[in-house]
Amino acid sequence: MYSEKVMDHFQHPRNVGEIENASGVGTVGNAKCGDIMRMYLDIDDNGVIQDCKFKTFGCGAAVATSSMATELVKGKTIQQALEVTNKAVMEALDGLPPVKVHCSLLAEEAIHAALWDYAEKHHIKIEGLSKPKNDISEGEEEDEY
Repeated sequence: MYSEKVMDHFQHPRNVGEIENASGVGTVGNAKCGDIMRMYLDIDDNGVIQDCKFKTFGCGAAVATSSMATELVKGKTIQQALEVTNKAVMEALDGLPPVKVHCSLLAEEAIHAALWDYAEKHHIKIEGLSKPKNDISEGEEEDEY
């Protein structure tokens, strides 16, 4: 059901933890499944993400997508990080089962939420970034999991 990469990132997640005095912190959740993801970014004066950590309360797929998302944005510029989509996270993990696709959406939104927090703290506007949802299940039709 899960790829080897998903299992690896679940059993050996990368970049778990918090960043003290983080440049940006974003927290998102999915009220329907109960997953909560918090992403911490350390962004230098040149707009490059020097470090990225996460804390996730959720299923194995939520942990794996969080872990992979941190790997994909570390070392990237703000604009490059903004281009990391849920599809990119899923492809990097060699796919997710259809019922777990929402976990990759959570990872994408957590990155956006942390970037939004960074922009707010620095009184800047990041081109292409809109205010993220706190609950990614908002606006979804009722699905049965």
